[in-house]
Amino acid sequence: MPHPELTLEKRIDAELCGLDATMCVYADDLRGNVVCRGADEPFESASTIKIYVLGCLFAKAAAGTAALDEVLTYEKRHFVDGSGMIRALGEGAKLRALDAATLMIICSDNIATNLLIDYLGLADINAYIRGIGCENTTLHRMLRSDNWGEPLGTITPRDMGLFFARLAKGELVGSAEMRAIFRQQHYNTMLAGQLPAYYTDAEESGADGELIYTASKSGSMDACRNDGGLVHTPYGDYVLVMMCKDFANKLEVSDHPAMVYGGRVSRMLFDQYLALEGRFLL
Repeated sequence: MPHPELTLEKRIDAELCGLDATMCVYADDLRGNVVCRGADEPFESASTIKIYVLGCLFAKAAAGTAALDEVLTYEKRHFVDGSGMIRALGEGAKLRALDAATLMIICSDNIATNLLIDYLGLADINAYIRGIGCENTTLHRMLRSDNWGEPLGTITPRDMGLFFARLAKGELVGSAEMRAIFRQQHYNTMLAGQLPAYYTDAEESGADGELIYTASKSGSMDACRNDGGLVHTPYGDYVLVMMCKDFANKLEVSDHPAMVYGGRVSRMLFDQYLALEGRFLL
C-alpha cells in the first residue's frame, strides 16, 4: 500500500503547491482507478465545450437528423475573432459540416463552431450533453466578439473526463472517427508538452506514431486554462483532464503557469501509468 502521504492525490498536491491559482484534476486509468482533485468544481469551459458539439454532430448524423457532408455557408452572423482559419476565407466560404468540425477541434476554429451550433441547434447540443451523462456541463451560447466576458459554457473536469472515457471504450457514436480528429490537435501544451518528445513528435524522431500519442482538446479564456483527453500507450489509454482558474497572468503564452504546472502533473501520471504497466495504482 502507498504511504498515506504519498498517494497520487497527495503527490499532485505537492506538485502544485507553488502554483498561485486553482487547478483541478480528473484522471482515470480505465481499469478502475480514478484520481480526483476538485473533479466536480465548475469551470468556464472555453473551447473544451467543442468536444460535445463534435459528438452531437456524429450522433445526429447517425440518427439521420444531420449530415456530415451538409454544406455550411459562412455568413456575417457567424463571425467571431479569436482562434481559427475560416475567417481568412471570407464570408461566403462553404465547408462540409465534417470539415468545419475538424477545424473546430484541431485549430479550435471559432467561426466553425458557430457554423455548427447554428446547424445543430443549441438545445440539441445540450440534450446530447445530458444524454451521455454529463449533468454538470452546459453550452450557453454561440461565440461573439462583443461578449467574451460572458460564460461560453460551464464544465467540470469529471464531465470532460467522462466524455473521453466513453470515447476510449467506443461507447459514443463516431468514437473512432472522433479519436482520429482529436489526435490532430494543435494545442495540447498542458497535456502533452512535458511528455517525451521522441514519442509525441514521431514524424521528426522516427518513432512509431502508434506507440504513444494524445487525442485531446484544450480551451483558454481569461477565466481558465483547460486541457484534457486521452493518452494512448502500449498498455492502453488513460484519461487526464486538468483545469486551471484564479490566476493573475491572462497572457496566451506557452510558459503560462497553468501550462508549466499542468505539464508536471501530466508527466507524473504518465510515468506512473507506464511504470505500473497500464494502471495508476497496483
